[in-house]
Amino acid sequence: MTRPQTGLAALRRPVPDEAWTRYSARPSRTLEDFLMAASVRAAVFMAEQACPYEEEFDGNDLCATHFLLFDQGRPVGTLRIRWFAEFAKLERIALLPSERGRPGLRVLLAEAFEVVARKGYRRMIGQIQARLWPVWSRTFKCRLVPGRAPFWFSDYEYREIEIFIPEHPDVLTFDADPYQIIRPEGDWDTPGVLDVSAERSPGSSEAA
Repeated sequence: MTRPQTGLAALRRPVPDEAWTRYSARPSRTLEDFLMAASVRAAVFMAEQACPYEEEFDGNDLCATHFLLFDQGRPVGTLRIRWFAEFAKLERIALLPSERGRPGLRVLLAEAFEVVARKGYRRMIGQIQARLWPVWSRTFKCRLVPGRAPFWFSDYEYREIEIFIPEHPDVLTFDADPYQIIRPEGDWDTPGVLDVSAERSPGSSEAA
């Protein structure tokens, strides 16, 4: 298994070697994946924190990238990333109660930060519950955004944080191979079904 070295560099603490055997994380790519992410979020935010449905599922889910954390194949965590011109926004981090305090969260974040870095982003913004600032400040490299006052929504006080993402050595650019940028999200180095379909092209033998 190839570890997300750039994503790991954005964390404050390393991920134990044994965690990579137990946990895996990847972007959501199917409707079933999204339903798994939504189930985790409903269990955490709606059931535990009494967040209203319309506030949790806020109209941004179909324009975001979702990541899933698996514990021995079972979905136990998720987060959401939305993309803007100069930054990405980290949102909706949720872990089932049994996973809190375990290294799975760092596996999830490292894999997500790797995708962020590969896309060329060097910083992210997060809106965190103010009470959790000590936790997040020990988890990944970040700071409270200077001059930004606390604000409230869904009955919690929030603060804005800036997350620092290292430069990826193999950033995807405008000049990337055309097949590479149509492969599944986060799996850009593995030939996909559309690479195979190119063999049906009338000019494939000439290109070869």
